[in-house]
Order: sequence, then C-alpha cells, then structure tokens
Amino acid sequence: MADTINLRELLHFYVDCGVDDALTDEAVDRFAVAEPAKPPRIEAQPVAAAPAIDPQRAAAYAAVPASPARVQATVPDEGQSERARLMAREAASLAELRACLEQFDGCNLKFTAKNLVFGDGNDAADIMLVGEAPGRDEDIEGRPFVGKSGQLLDRMLAAIGLDRSSAYITNVIPWRPPGNRTPTPIETEICRPFIERQIELVKPKVLVALGGPSSKILLGTSEGIMRLRGSWREHKAASGDAIATMPLLHPAYLLRNPAHKKLAWRDLLEIKARLKLLTSAG
Repeated sequence: MADTINLRELLHFYVDCGVDDALTDEAVDRFAVAEPAKPPRIEAQPVAAAPAIDPQRAAAYAAVPASPARVQATVPDEGQSERARLMAREAASLAELRACLEQFDGCNLKFTAKNLVFGDGNDAADIMLVGEAPGRDEDIEGRPFVGKSGQLLDRMLAAIGLDRSSAYITNVIPWRPPGNRTPTPIETEICRPFIERQIELVKPKVLVALGGPSSKILLGTSEGIMRLRGSWREHKAASGDAIATMPLLHPAYLLRNPAHKKLAWRDLLEIKARLKLLTSAG
C-alpha cells in the first residue's frame, strides 16, 4: 500500500514538473543521426496536347483592336519647376493663375486628386492664411479648410473678429496628396511658383503661415514651428515686397494637442493687434 501511495505521489510530481510523455520499454539513443526522409516518387503524367486553333477564329481575334493604354501620371522632375515659374509669371490675375493650374500637368498630384483646391474667401482682404495641402474634405469640395481643421480655423478667426469674408485662405499645394501623405520636396518645389504668385496677386498686409511646412516654405527656413511661432517674420515676395508673416500652429495640430490652444490664442491676439495697427495707419 505504501508503494502504491509513493508511486502516485511520484507521478503527481512528474506531472507538476511538466513530464507528460511515458517512456518506452527500450532505451532511445537521442545522439543517433536520423536519416533524412526520402521524398515520395512522383510519376510523370502525360501532358495533353493543346487544341488546335480554328483559323477563322484566330483571324477574328487578330482583328480586335488592342485596349487603349492607361494615362500615366507625370513623373515630376526639376524641369517642371522652371515651367511652373514661367506659367505663374504670366498670370496677371487670380483667375488667370487658376486657369494656369487647371492646364498645368507637371505635378503628378493632379492625376490622383478629385479637384483643384485654389483658394477661398476675400481676395482683397488684408490677411492671407496659407496651409500646406488639402485633405479629403477639401479635395471633395474643391475649397481649402472645410473639414474639422477648417471648422476650428473658422472659430479661431471669429475669436479675433474675422471670417472668410474678411480673410483669404489657400494652400501651398493645390492638390491633395494620396492618402494625405506629406508632399515630396520636388512636388513642393513645382508648386512653389504658383503660391508665390498667388501671394503677389492678393497683396496681403499680413500673412499667416499655418503649420511648420507652410512656415518653412514661405520663410525659407528650416526651423520648427514651435521655434517660429509667436514672433513676426517677413516673407520676401518676388516683387521685392516684404510681408509681415506670423507662423501659427496648424488647426489639425491643435485638434491633437488642445493644451497648445493657449499658444495659438496668444499668436492670434498678435495678429489682431497688427491688423488693427495697419487699419488705423490707413
């Protein structure tokens, strides 16, 4: 009886230790090299001969015209930047500049976007706001800043007594990048002449760069938005004019980081004070 109890306890001990396979009666040489298994022999099957093609049917197939080739998107290159500069320079009005963009095919973003997103608001306003590129909602409507970021931007403008009838809003890139990806440097360079000409034609007294990418492009700097914001800079137009520019945190960034709205509010107050000063100066 004692042996039975001891055996039961020993089995429980083995189970607790993780032993779950019974040993065989014969010892297993685990150091022996096992011979590799031979692959099964596959008997070759006879290949059926291809059916003969009827001569009349073959002639009918040959008479069918080939499918038209798909239109390939333009691969951007440095030559397109010079072409964009020439076209933008010839535009004497915003209407002509928009027509140039509608005809321009040197940027591959045009082939993936639904609509050209040119500008919105009052093109005779004293203040012009420039973002980086349109998003999904903007691409659908063909207007800048109409999604959640645009709704917040409208509230930010309203906080300092402005709306779209007293401001002009646009983007550096007029076509939505696929999947809202970041525009490539060459895509930005191709579109740069158009936004620079757009600024020259609007002639704002105050320029607001929305977000880091727009600030870097308009100010020609590599500094981040947190270093740029809160202080006035100058945008050098091709005409030689210097436009007072305030880098501002992008509304999309503020939606993700609402604690930084207090920083944007300080900058908005600076913008309001500058506009008031310019208005009183005549």
